[in-house]
Order: sequence, then C-alpha cells, then structure tokens
Amino acid sequence: MATTLGLAIALMLILEGLLPLAAPARWREIFRRVAELSDGQIRFFGLASIGAGLILLLLLI
Repeated sequence: MATTLGLAIALMLILEGLLPLAAPARWREIFRRVAELSDGQIRFFGLASIGAGLILLLLLI
C-alpha cells in the first residue's frame, strides 16, 4: 500500500512538473489567472478534480 501511494505521488509530481518545464511563461500566466479566481470557483475545481479522481480510481480497481 505504501509503495503504491509513493508511486502515485511520484507520478503526480512528474505530471505537475511538465508544464513549468516545457512552457514556463504559459505556466506563470495560468497560475496568475487561477490566483484571480474566487474561492468558490477554486473550490469547485478542487471538487471536480476529486470527483474525477475517484471515478478514475473506481474504474481502475
């Protein structure tokens, strides 16, 4: 279980690092736009991300 969790976190970090590595100016612009969103909008995207992750997890197990 701990190995699987470690692998999942490692993969997430790799995927998260791709955009700043490939296009730092675009990443900065996206980050600036996200910072301008309201708390409710950010919470909605967080909830949608959790929901998508749960659905994907259920499909894979």
